[in-house]
Amino acid sequence: MAEAVVQNDKKRLEGKVIIVTGGASGIGEATARLFANHNPSMIVIADIQDQKGHAVAATIGSQICSYIHCDVSDELQVKSMVDFTVKSYGRLDIMFSNAGITNGCHQGVIDIELSDYDNLMAINTRGMLACVKHAGKAMIDGGVKGSIVCTASTLASSAWDGYLDYIMSKHAVLGLMRAASQELGKYGIRVNCVSPSAVGTPMPCKAFGTDAEGIEKMFLNSTPLGGAGLVLKVNHVADAVLFLASDDSAFITGHNLGVNGGSLLG
Repeated sequence: MAEAVVQNDKKRLEGKVIIVTGGASGIGEATARLFANHNPSMIVIADIQDQKGHAVAATIGSQICSYIHCDVSDELQVKSMVDFTVKSYGRLDIMFSNAGITNGCHQGVIDIELSDYDNLMAINTRGMLACVKHAGKAMIDGGVKGSIVCTASTLASSAWDGYLDYIMSKHAVLGLMRAASQELGKYGIRVNCVSPSAVGTPMPCKAFGTDAEGIEKMFLNSTPLGGAGLVLKVNHVADAVLFLASDDSAFITGHNLGVNGGSLLG
């Protein structure tokens, strides 16, 4: 019986065609690699880090993974990415809209550079909207009852002193997810968010000027589970995305799934 359960578990994404934006590193890469273990038809990794993206796709295997360059701040590139996926692989079942950035500086409302704000919002908010828009349209046109998962953040429902533009962008992602889930639900399309706290991926490491171990040490005491020595790893986030992407969450939409060890920042 146990063996049968394991075999079935490996088929949680069987036959699915998936896009992962920001898939060349960090949460996107970890999630794409996890998805590959669950028998998808194809995973399309999209990113602007071409060398890394091609390398990730190659190590996953060309039979189930391909790479496409896409700057999500450019809606035409997002549309092209979705059109390429549908034309090449017949449909789109899952969109993991994950691409995002931080300006990596402690900007507050008094000293924020609006040019930095514009650049970040173009990716984190406008880019997220473009991905949800075109994925949703492709799923509707294809008659696919699909799943769209957006990467938000613990800071999407709380705040720090500083990082104002990033905090604003992630609050906007929650609003997008909630509104889109209402609109797309009648088509059987689910829209949810995953909201991790700080995890040792390249983006926060660069923002805080440390490595993955340094991030873990910095935030160890910020969660109840940290008291037991438990820290957030990238695979924890990937596991949550898999749940939201798969039929395991078939009646869940409009939900923000915190992967934060019980942390309530603010």
